[in-house]
Amino acid sequence: MAARPIQEKTGKLPDFVQLNDLACETTGAKILFATDDWFAVAENLLKRVAPQWKAEDFTNFGKWMDGWETRRKRIPDEVPDFPSRGEKMGTAASEQEVEAIRKLKSEFWTELVPMTILQPGYVDTCHNYLPAKQLKRWTHIRLNMYPDGGIARLRVYGIGHRDWSAVSQEQTIDLVAMTNGGVCLGYSDAHFGHPKNIIGIGRSNVMSDGWETARRLDRPPVLKADDQGILQVPGCEWAVFKLGHPGIIIHVEIDTSHFKGNFPDSCKIEGCAISPEEEKQRITMKWKESLRLKWELLLPITKLKPHQQHFYSIEMKDIVTHVRLTIKPDGGISRLRLLGHPCTLSSINL
Repeated sequence: MAARPIQEKTGKLPDFVQLNDLACETTGAKILFATDDWFAVAENLLKRVAPQWKAEDFTNFGKWMDGWETRRKRIPDEVPDFPSRGEKMGTAASEQEVEAIRKLKSEFWTELVPMTILQPGYVDTCHNYLPAKQLKRWTHIRLNMYPDGGIARLRVYGIGHRDWSAVSQEQTIDLVAMTNGGVCLGYSDAHFGHPKNIIGIGRSNVMSDGWETARRLDRPPVLKADDQGILQVPGCEWAVFKLGHPGIIIHVEIDTSHFKGNFPDSCKIEGCAISPEEEKQRITMKWKESLRLKWELLLPITKLKPHQQHFYSIEMKDIVTHVRLTIKPDGGISRLRLLGHPCTLSSINL
């Protein structure tokens, strides 16, 4: 078996890395402009998968790099007089492209992260976590690299924003989707894949674009099932999500695509309505069980099948702001969809 790469301990990471990666190719992010793409193109910054290192691979422009790498800068000013961008690699922005991008006046945009010294790309120093100075809604960002060099990946963590004033309360919408403001706020285990993946855009293309836990070691040596075929095991795994907007859920989709030998045996979904203050308290407590927080059962314990979309209609009367997905005993899910009607905040009795 190949050696596993060294992984950082979750406890050492800042809290914001649990939020959605809004600058990723799978969320629709795109590179609009780059001053130079000589060794490797800027589009690599947005790849979902971790960067690779291929020691023996070279291109016509130098070492093959799975990231964005510019040539070594040798003249002042921002954009030297290079030939047309062409096939991107081995080129720089053309005069026409530079002139077009100047209309955005991005040099006058709000600074989110000041000029910061970055660490070299070794296993124990390659990740640089930088908090944003202003928490507002943004649609575009500009990454400045001084004076030149290479960056493997750019991750922009945050929460999606939707104009809910344009959405009718009669409209059916996926309330937990990341594009609608849904976000994962807690989980029990994310050994092979983070639960925030399951509220992503579209259907997953690979198993890694989903939530997958480690195998639980508290399973009995001999498994038994009840009359409905549901395994009777003591352990479970869970993930908590905040909806993009409070609402009433009427349809549920659980997709286990790509999980053929490692899908959960069963799942259930619960909901609750809590205030922002109580949400902060629960995050601090890591969503530990409490008598004060009572979860309402939305989808009862339900048997799941491998590599398949599961659709359920539920009868729900109460408005919820948060949901908890529980799987037994462990395994992976590629997507979670919670279709429902958004409700006004004033209608929540908190």
